[in-house]
Amino acid sequence: MPPTNDNKNGKSSKADKARGFMDYDRALPKNEAPESRVKHWNEFTSRGDDGFLKEQGYRCMNCGVPFCMSGCPLGNIIPDFNDLVKDHHWKEALERLHSTNNFPEVTGRVCPAPCESSCVLGIIEPPVTIKLIERTITDRGYENDWIQPEPPKTLTGKKVAVVGSGPAGMAAAQQLRRAGHEVTVYERDDEPGGLMLYGIPDFKMEKIHVRRRVEQMTAEGVKFVCNCEVGKDISSKQLVEENDAVLLAVGSTVANDFVRTAPGRDLAGIEYAMDFLPQQNRRVSGKTVEGADILAKDKHVVVLGGGDTGSDCLGTSLRQGAKSVTTYEITPRPPEKYNPATPWPTQRPMILMTSSSHEEGGERDWSILTRGFEGEDGHVKKLKGVRIQWKDKPEPGTPPFDEVPGSEFEIEADLVLLAMGFAHPEHTISDELGVELDNRGNFKAEYAGPTQYRTSVPKVYAAGDARRGQSLVVWAIHEGREAARMIDLDLMGFTDLPSANEHGYDVAPVEGVRG
Repeated sequence: MPPTNDNKNGKSSKADKARGFMDYDRALPKNEAPESRVKHWNEFTSRGDDGFLKEQGYRCMNCGVPFCMSGCPLGNIIPDFNDLVKDHHWKEALERLHSTNNFPEVTGRVCPAPCESSCVLGIIEPPVTIKLIERTITDRGYENDWIQPEPPKTLTGKKVAVVGSGPAGMAAAQQLRRAGHEVTVYERDDEPGGLMLYGIPDFKMEKIHVRRRVEQMTAEGVKFVCNCEVGKDISSKQLVEENDAVLLAVGSTVANDFVRTAPGRDLAGIEYAMDFLPQQNRRVSGKTVEGADILAKDKHVVVLGGGDTGSDCLGTSLRQGAKSVTTYEITPRPPEKYNPATPWPTQRPMILMTSSSHEEGGERDWSILTRGFEGEDGHVKKLKGVRIQWKDKPEPGTPPFDEVPGSEFEIEADLVLLAMGFAHPEHTISDELGVELDNRGNFKAEYAGPTQYRTSVPKVYAAGDARRGQSLVVWAIHEGREAARMIDLDLMGFTDLPSANEHGYDVAPVEGVRG
């Protein structure tokens, strides 16, 4: 018998699969209270019991045109696994989820859920809790030992090197190995995972989720070579010579610094976010921190940049014991609910995003321009800023904003964290191989058609943030899967690896005999 809810605001108490969205409201399980969770580094989210999750699954309308699937870069078959969860067919739901997503336990934790922004129900009511359902499916898979290695049945004799073990490199490596190729992943850090390991705080995603996948891939036959920086410890040209294909999935790691010309920028205590966050990942893992400690304890912290990285800096600073944390964004404050500039079904609507870290404390402000910094004994002590007013229609060649007269201010700042995004990948490998760059400094590779993911150098491919620019983990996984498909097709003349069909060209399996 379907679950019922007799305490709805005028809604029916009798539910069925066709009208669950009329009987149940969107709900999320109650998480650990902010004042408690800031005292530790563990995940603090909960998932609710089976009845709760079943109700949320019932809200899916199984639309004739499921915009949630088009909103998901991976093309996750969301109505199917929602429907399976309704009937507690968790193992089948996991199989459906794994058919499009190598690491749903990751996306179920850190993805901003563009699928939910595209949910048809979201037009009139809050969307289905797709992200919660996805995370729960995978967690149940591990709890029941359903997630096991899937080694290839036949081997091709082809060798592929993957440079970088972030979500793009890991997804590509797993797909290529399952296609039967010999795959070696090169990682310059001490263990695989890239951004997933050293970049995302443990309170958002504990590292057991990454390490379990590494164990699975190792059992499948993927080789990991860590503490090895390509272009330094081993030459890029050597990899090309020794392999049938090389995939560059090194991420976008050159940070933006929009205050580089501001007076006082050279003061100590002004740090890049991605120097600050990985240190805490290492501490939580019981590892030695490389270089001087960057800590927020007993400091007034200012974070410049309010995206995911800025939010991570906020949550990390609060847990380290900062006196205060203030986040500034140069952009205007977005609307809290609907923004006509980004109507449904936009993947990332420009509305006010409040993360779990924002719930924990700190101050936020928008339309703030940093003018400079002041310090004592070579260390930053103050940030100087001014409020700005963005122009509706700026004249060509003029700034897009005006400073608001009389709005100048100073704020105490013992630690300033720059969380302004990333410009492009490092160019050590591209310089050595002669890989052509696009106008943003990314590795140039085709975006559509039969030459997708190929760079200007034969046998060399690019995927993830290194190719498309800074983006989401879910896009990186998509890129890794698609690049693996292209490499498999080029090496074998056929492929049965799946595709999300993002660009609309023919991606049906190209038939052949593997092995």
